[in-house]
Amino acid sequence: MKADFVYHEKKYLRDGAIKEIKIWRIPDNPPYYKYSLVYIVNEDRAICYDNAHGKGDHKHYRDTEHPYRFQGIEKLLRDFENDIRKYKEGKL
Repeated sequence: MKADFVYHEKKYLRDGAIKEIKIWRIPDNPPYYKYSLVYIVNEDRAICYDNAHGKGDHKHYRDTEHPYRFQGIEKLLRDFENDIRKYKEGKL
């Protein structure tokens, strides 16, 4: 099935980090979303949420991968922003 690109945001932040969000909607019953959210610091992937490569929903903190329970786009975006905040505070 063809995926519809529904959202893209790429921000170059004042501290030199990059935040990029890509979301696609796959029309199915119910609809399915593909996504890639990444926070890059000093050219290294610090945080990433995605469901690519047939692995299902998961997240990365630097070089470690953890399962993620997708509960909708709004929660995904909140979780991503919360992890960026924790990272900046040195809690991740």
